Amino acid sequence: MAPFEQSATAIDAPAPRRRSVLFRNSDFMRLWAGETVSVFGSRMGDVAITFAAVIALGATPFQMGLLASARTLPELAFSLFAGVWVDRLHRRPILIAADIGRFLLLATIPLAAIFGHLRLWHLCAAVIGAGVLDIAFNVAYRAYLPSLVGRGDLVDANSKLSASYAVAEVGGFGLAGWLVQWLTAPFAILIDAISFLASAFAIAIIRTPEILPPPKHRRAGTLREIADGARFIAGDARLFVIAATAPLAAFTYSLWGTMFMLFVVNDLGFKPGALGMIFAVGGVSSLASALVARRATEAIGAGRAIVFAFAVQGAALMLVPLAHGAAISAIVLLVAQQLIGDFAGTIFEITMPSLRQALAPHHIIGRVTATISFIARGATLLGALAAGWMGGAVGLRPTMFAGAAGLIVTGALLLFSPIWSIADPADLVVESSTEASER
Repeated sequence: MAPFEQSATAIDAPAPRRRSVLFRNSDFMRLWAGETVSVFGSRMGDVAITFAAVIALGATPFQMGLLASARTLPELAFSLFAGVWVDRLHRRPILIAADIGRFLLLATIPLAAIFGHLRLWHLCAAVIGAGVLDIAFNVAYRAYLPSLVGRGDLVDANSKLSASYAVAEVGGFGLAGWLVQWLTAPFAILIDAISFLASAFAIAIIRTPEILPPPKHRRAGTLREIADGARFIAGDARLFVIAATAPLAAFTYSLWGTMFMLFVVNDLGFKPGALGMIFAVGGVSSLASALVARRATEAIGAGRAIVFAFAVQGAALMLVPLAHGAAISAIVLLVAQQLIGDFAGTIFEITMPSLRQALAPHHIIGRVTATISFIARGATLLGALAAGWMGGAVGLRPTMFAGAAGLIVTGALLLFSPIWSIADPADLVVESSTEASER
């Protein structure tokens, strides 16, 4: 049976609103607290690494493409294997080890700066090493969350986590710009490194026992288990659509994102402190989006929310390349993009993972997450390399316009897919669990 011939779950009437119970879940609260600290540091670290390349090391468009590629290459190379191991092993130890490893790697950047030996290759190497641990953490984290909170509370849990990301964006991005000016970029990265230790501690004190991984005698070979994850996706029309549209969205967003910092710093002439404050506006918008995401998905349906998120975010991204100089008009355009685009993007970041987590049963959720991530990151890598070439060949503005248009096209394609008719990810749990028992 072809993927699109399989019936999709459609719910015409909105589900009754559920009250949040997660504030009474102490282990979720521990996970939430640790992740909030970690993300706060990461928001500063991500900005600081980019500033270190652009300002401290004088990176060219091609070198920025290489740095963006270094962010995505580990996920492309390692994600499929990470999915297998996450499904084989206890997930909490993976999370703790990844946090400690990221602390050690990122701490080498300020150390190199102290001795005057920081180079672009070191920055790329640290980003690649941290990226390997990022994918191990992210796959394990997405697989661990349903067992901690229950699948019926996934949208609520992801909304609360996204609210933390938004608060971190307000404070982290805003503070990062000033820290780069006061301390220089390498030392702002040190705060990101330390934040991973807080996350490791919070995860270490979680008490909820994990569901036992499958025994060794039930394991197939690594390649066979990777193929099982791909077959599961191909056999579900909704997961197939998610996997099929992920590369277009990732490629086009990478075109835009790779050139963004070069455009606003070099072409428009904004300083790090001012940019940090503009980025913080996006955090406020993301926070508002996270607070209303559950109600929005209940009101219009999860599938419709995803489609609208793509279209609105793509339109918002087009505002940035319309700007000229560090004038008031440019500030208005950048702030508008942050307000509108980040609101829509947060809806997507909450709803799409919740959909994947609800559709995949426990024993294969790591491989489903990793396979889709592999597809998206491969496209992100190609987009970063294409952006490096296009930015030099046709200019930054046309490259960014092309990237923004791609997100709108992605949303249009989803209009004609089974995703559009899905109302609530929680209503998919019974179906996915039943499918799993029949396999």
